[in-house]
Amino acid sequence: MSMNQHQGPAASLHQRTLPELLAWRIAATPHAAAYRHFDGGRNVWASVSWAEFGERIARWTRALSRLALPRGARIAILLPNSLDAVCIDQAALALACVPVPLHAIDNAASIAYILNDSEASVLVASTLDQWNSIVSVGQPLPALREVVLREITTATPPGGSGVPVIALAAWLARGEPGVTAQPPTEDDLAALVYTSGTTGKPKGVMLTHRNVVSNVVASLARVAAGPDDVFLSFLPLSHTFERTAGYYLPIAAGSCVAFARSVGQLAEDLKTVQPTILVSVPRIYERVYARMQAMLESSALRRRIFEVAVATGWRRFRRSQNLPIDGASSRMLDGLLWMLEGRAVSRRLQAQFGGRLRLAVSGGAPLSMPIARCFLGLGLPVLQGYGMTEASPVIAVNALEDNDPATVGRALPGVEARIGDNMELLVRGPSVMRGYWKRDVDTAQTIVDGWLHTGDQAAIEAGRIRILGRVKEIIVTSTGEKIAPVDLELAITADPLFEQAYAFGDNRPFIACIVVLNQAAWARLAAELRLDPAAPESLAASAARGSVLERIRALTKGFPYYAQPRAVWLTLEPWTIENVLLTPTLKLKRNNLAAHYSAQIEALYRR
Repeated sequence: MSMNQHQGPAASLHQRTLPELLAWRIAATPHAAAYRHFDGGRNVWASVSWAEFGERIARWTRALSRLALPRGARIAILLPNSLDAVCIDQAALALACVPVPLHAIDNAASIAYILNDSEASVLVASTLDQWNSIVSVGQPLPALREVVLREITTATPPGGSGVPVIALAAWLARGEPGVTAQPPTEDDLAALVYTSGTTGKPKGVMLTHRNVVSNVVASLARVAAGPDDVFLSFLPLSHTFERTAGYYLPIAAGSCVAFARSVGQLAEDLKTVQPTILVSVPRIYERVYARMQAMLESSALRRRIFEVAVATGWRRFRRSQNLPIDGASSRMLDGLLWMLEGRAVSRRLQAQFGGRLRLAVSGGAPLSMPIARCFLGLGLPVLQGYGMTEASPVIAVNALEDNDPATVGRALPGVEARIGDNMELLVRGPSVMRGYWKRDVDTAQTIVDGWLHTGDQAAIEAGRIRILGRVKEIIVTSTGEKIAPVDLELAITADPLFEQAYAFGDNRPFIACIVVLNQAAWARLAAELRLDPAAPESLAASAARGSVLERIRALTKGFPYYAQPRAVWLTLEPWTIENVLLTPTLKLKRNNLAAHYSAQIEALYRR
């Protein structure tokens, strides 16, 4: 079914704001399950109906209204994905206030900066330790009137910041009935979302109700969801991708959302919740793929069966999408091979995701082709999409019946896309932000004549968008060659040996890279090379570097010779948000990595 044929939930949506959308959903299906969450006290998964959710929001709205905040006041939310997180979000929206979602695992200095820059009136957070860490930064917060903490028992704990701090239970109990407030309009802000930024301070993206609701409607027109679907929510709700695709879209569709307990328990939660739709970044798919590859290492026969199943399934998938097929193979033979070997392997992959997954959306970063080929070949319908916070965020996504994994699909209905100077992708449509908070110059540079400059290089081929790399992340070597580092890094991390990869070489004579090795895979490789995997000097051994570089050259053999890394540095230290080498959306902070490894980089080019 193409996007023009779909007549599902999106076709009947006429609501203009998020509170209108929620009120419509509650009235339409009051007794259906809206959310599932793990009740630790009873050790069970509990469900909340749409009507019960509405009652919870009314209680939160009464408590928030007691402060008599003006329209447009900012409400900062520093909570993990949970009922509480969506309740304070909806309460703020109901009072025409503006949610400011914060990354729960961001560092205290960044959070303090956002609280000050947004002039937040209220902060809702989990623990006193979180708040104390923010206070310790020393950032003045003159606009902050109240801090509400979820995981404390004392109604008003002591604090030296001068800002009143109150326990959530006590805060909710003091709410007064009879709340009356003018609801938001479609031009009011629905969120102030700070971009993580690979460099510099984060910028607040102003998204209106019109922006978000239009993006929900357009996304539903491309990727149909309904009342029988179950989402598993684990990407942070501070991530615009999760807010729109994993939170507001299920409200429009009437789907149930289950909140995962933690990323560490995700594998278990997938099997318990058995979602039908998964909204994820590539990292989750990479982990499943790496586990599968590790299991195949012990048996050559098992690996051969797996490879035949993937190859057969990949040809079947490409036929179903009317995509060209390499090599000669008959439909009948592939059907027979699939029955003999493919189905069993496919069931094992599906079981990793709970066994009921009917579509998996991948966004936030590029999905490597080996993983897409594997999953699609084995019958797991992965749809790669593309977006950015400034577009609310979905710009393009593939569809189940129109899926070319080498691209990010077609622009959503109502969204225009074209190629500008330097092959930059430009976007125009109702989901494009109002602008950056208090940054008129940045806004004017990013939105020109109504077109959003994405900063990504792309090609539009037969209506589909193919992302080529970042305009500002193109490496230009001293020989004048231009290389997109993301493509190299994706090719390298397709091998389970490599957890992460960082390619560089700007103004240098050749490309080099630093790779984070998988601990278990490194132990096996070190044993083969007769090295002690626990000894730090083993990582610098010429045998280790030579073996790894040979592996990297094999992985990048499809690139021009000048793009293939000629030197490598090995590490077991993962790059994380906490050590400020990754953004909260798990992109590489290239400037930070360059500074962190400056000595090692210089050493590589002195060799």
